[in-house]
Amino acid sequence: MKTRLSWRELLFIGMMLFGLFFGAGNLIFPVFLGQQAGYNVAPAIVGLLITGIGLPLLGVTGIGLTRSEGVFDLATTVNRPFAYAFTVLLYLTVGPFFALPRLATTSFQIGLAPFVSPAHQGVVLASFSILFFVIAWWLARNPGKLMTYIGKWLTPIFLILLGLLILATFIKPMGGFHFPARGAYAASPLATGFTEGYNTLDALASLAFGIVVIDSIRALGVTEPGQIAKDVIKAGTISVVLMGLIYTLLALMGTMSLGKFAAAANGGITLAQIANQYFGVFGNLLLALIVIIACLKTAIGLISAFGDTFHAMFPRLSYAGLTIFASILPCLFANVGLTKLISYSTPVLMFLYPLAIVLIVLAVLSPILGTSRWLFGLTMLFTLIPAIFSGVAALPISLQRANWSRAILALNQQLPLATQGFGWVLPAAIGLVLGWLVNQLTHLKSN
Repeated sequence: MKTRLSWRELLFIGMMLFGLFFGAGNLIFPVFLGQQAGYNVAPAIVGLLITGIGLPLLGVTGIGLTRSEGVFDLATTVNRPFAYAFTVLLYLTVGPFFALPRLATTSFQIGLAPFVSPAHQGVVLASFSILFFVIAWWLARNPGKLMTYIGKWLTPIFLILLGLLILATFIKPMGGFHFPARGAYAASPLATGFTEGYNTLDALASLAFGIVVIDSIRALGVTEPGQIAKDVIKAGTISVVLMGLIYTLLALMGTMSLGKFAAAANGGITLAQIANQYFGVFGNLLLALIVIIACLKTAIGLISAFGDTFHAMFPRLSYAGLTIFASILPCLFANVGLTKLISYSTPVLMFLYPLAIVLIVLAVLSPILGTSRWLFGLTMLFTLIPAIFSGVAALPISLQRANWSRAILALNQQLPLATQGFGWVLPAAIGLVLGWLVNQLTHLKSN
């Protein structure tokens, strides 16, 4: 039995975790942010990095500090009904309902759509989705091989290819950073960048991928819980430092692209334009490889994590059957289209993210505040209602006009920071203080 991982093994696990994180949203959203933020790109990047790398690092750290087996184990600190509901919704969101289909759609729209006539894109997208998820499912069948597939092979190839594109944009930039900001980025770029970081799904993914990292460390022979916790945190640090660097470069690349192109509906379109601008037809091929590899490695990890977690929660469901389910369903949803998928997922993300952030913060503070049910339970209860409000506020305009949603929106506007998307912060803080006080009083009475 090994007592700790070597730095080489830690590097591979860190690369694997980076590879798991860095998929569709991580490519398209920083570029889109850069275009929208214009001359406010610097504070927008700071906001993005807080949710894009800060929260994922805290998520991985929280799982390490609490020595949890994964998100379900961590969420049981609140109570088991919450743990089941939160974990199922989390994995469906980062799995077959939203994140997984977005991976295939992004791969197609950015990588292959430029080579396909509009009349045939529907058929080609369907065919590509089937092939994409067959490969992802095949490589996810053996979770013990994920570090080799993703950490040693796919991620290094991805970094080399993406590095070529980024290097070209900075050697011969298309423009500067003087372009006007658009929409919410003009008034509050930092807060908007923060909430835009939700769309990368990284904070949610840090909870979802915890079990994959822990299993990989155990597969290398480390079984002592304290050492596993330390290695999880070290691997997380390696991955998010690399992510932060690439996020920053991609956002700056998006801003500079305004010197040549108009702002696009999503970052995928802009990436295709940039690649074609610098490398012509070869640029489209290069970008196709970058995007397909990026999305494939994340899909492999999500399918494996979905199967692993649901099998642990519901032992009668086999890992093999769950991975098939997690491959077939997103294959169908992938044909909805990238822009529609993003719009459909936003209300769910705005509901889930406050709960995930608060759970992560509680986990990180557990060495100081402890893990009492009063503390976790009251904090999450006070977060739940404004999280529902946030989800309703992100619904399409047509749904916001309904009587029930207008009543909720009126209540939401009474909360401090609600207009910036942070209406849950003060209630969560109140719940945390109350939970801590009740826990302290309970201990005093028992003594």
